[in-house]
Amino acid sequence: MKSVLRASRIGRVMLRYRLDDLLDGTPVEPWLRLARPFVPRASAEIAAQARGARLRLALQELGPIFVKFGQILSTRRDLIPPDIAEELTLLQDRVAPFDGDRARALVEEELGRPIHEAFEHFDTTPLASASIAQVHAATLPGGREVVVKVLRPDIRKQIAGDIALLESVAAIVERAHPNADKIRPREIVAEIENTLAAELDLQREAGNASLLRRTWSESPDLYVPEVIWSHTAERAMTMERVRGIPSDDIVALDAAGIDRRALAAKGVRVFYQQVFRDNFFHADAHAGNIWVDPERRTDPRFIALDFGIMGQLSRDDQYWLAENFMAIFNRDYRRIAELHVQAGWMPSHIRIDELEAAARAVCEPYFTRPLSEISLAEVLAKLFRTAQRYELTLQPQLILLQKTLLNIEGVGRQLDPQIDIWAVAKPVLERILLERYSPQRAAQEFRKRLPEIMTHAPDMPRLVHAWLSQQVDGRHELSLRSKDLTDLAQTMKGMQRRVVAAILGVGLLIVAAVLYGLEAGGPSILSVPASAWIAGIGGLWALLAAWPRR
Repeated sequence: MKSVLRASRIGRVMLRYRLDDLLDGTPVEPWLRLARPFVPRASAEIAAQARGARLRLALQELGPIFVKFGQILSTRRDLIPPDIAEELTLLQDRVAPFDGDRARALVEEELGRPIHEAFEHFDTTPLASASIAQVHAATLPGGREVVVKVLRPDIRKQIAGDIALLESVAAIVERAHPNADKIRPREIVAEIENTLAAELDLQREAGNASLLRRTWSESPDLYVPEVIWSHTAERAMTMERVRGIPSDDIVALDAAGIDRRALAAKGVRVFYQQVFRDNFFHADAHAGNIWVDPERRTDPRFIALDFGIMGQLSRDDQYWLAENFMAIFNRDYRRIAELHVQAGWMPSHIRIDELEAAARAVCEPYFTRPLSEISLAEVLAKLFRTAQRYELTLQPQLILLQKTLLNIEGVGRQLDPQIDIWAVAKPVLERILLERYSPQRAAQEFRKRLPEIMTHAPDMPRLVHAWLSQQVDGRHELSLRSKDLTDLAQTMKGMQRRVVAAILGVGLLIVAAVLYGLEAGGPSILSVPASAWIAGIGGLWALLAAWPRR
């Protein structure tokens, strides 16, 4: 019954903001037409707004789940018209505050002690209020200024109901939409649910802030406030109070003498370092959450706030994204096409040459402009829109990254309209990739996994002996059902010799890694024990001997 009432309210809001014109030609249109007589006519102010503005206002009225949905939808410019996407990027998650005395009671309940014991002073008038939580100024015993973030009462129940409703809508879209397998509505809803779940646990947000502060503690580019763990729980979080200038307040930045060009370049560098170096990035980087330190003029730095939405990528996604960015920077359209297929974002039957030509058609017009006028976010949006024709599959895990890239470019161009984002981003990404795939990094990974290797090493001789015994006795069977693999089976007469060489090669490489990790004594070459060099070279030689010759 509650879902029905909530759905009816959503329908009324849509009609009041005259959003029914967005649903023309869909199965919903007849039902909305029937409901129109029971809904008041739109005010002159609403009727005068563009459709994107009306949609934004309706989402803000419907609450946090719909604001988040609109923010995420704004990143899918391959699915929605540009005018609507631009309006949705303006969504602000701000609502009227709830009672300050209720907030104080919630803090006392979470911390398990009276407010006068936990704080020297607690201001019941909030500094800021959003749909999920609000922030109050306070002072710790001893006089240190802090802020306390408090979840709204009953917000979990409200969001759970909205999620259930969205899941029902997603199920309908999945059955009715012709491109549902590419849009993947259920996975989009799941992504929204995960994002909101993270924002509903303030202790988790505090952990995010603590990690980000530790990662950037020595950096002159970004400051992260300290979490006060003794005053933090699941529904209340306390941090040091910081003061700064919102990154979109150009007048205040100029009045403070901030070097905006240096600041804009730093913002781009920080984004790429967070994504590809640290794999931990602030994924809600709008101007309200990114301030500027007013005390640093010639060497400015950002101040990060609100850590409920942080992004991380798998190792594979990091690799595919980094390579895609480098291919775009280098105008290597063949590489862009190959990467999309290799990453599994597109089916393998897509012709690479056709995809390459499509990528070239999208990107080349941009390169006729000065680099300072090229938006990477815009290029990616056009590529996604084009790739949709070639059966692009939506990757929900990349939604936060796309949204953050749009935010960062927006902030950068507000600070410095002439910023050459490509010139700033490319060397940062090149350096990160060079470090990530360097021999030193590989050696570090070996040393990190050395305990695991040593744990399983005693079992290796027994397993190898058992496998070779099966080969000698003819007890190892390989079933080949594919016709193509049947042809391959004809070439396996010399396989046993190559297998032995491969096993020997791998074994010697493991020995080399162990010797390096243990820093074996004796002579060394380039700070690496000579014995490790001998074992490593022997392993490579054996692997080369095992390599099939054509």
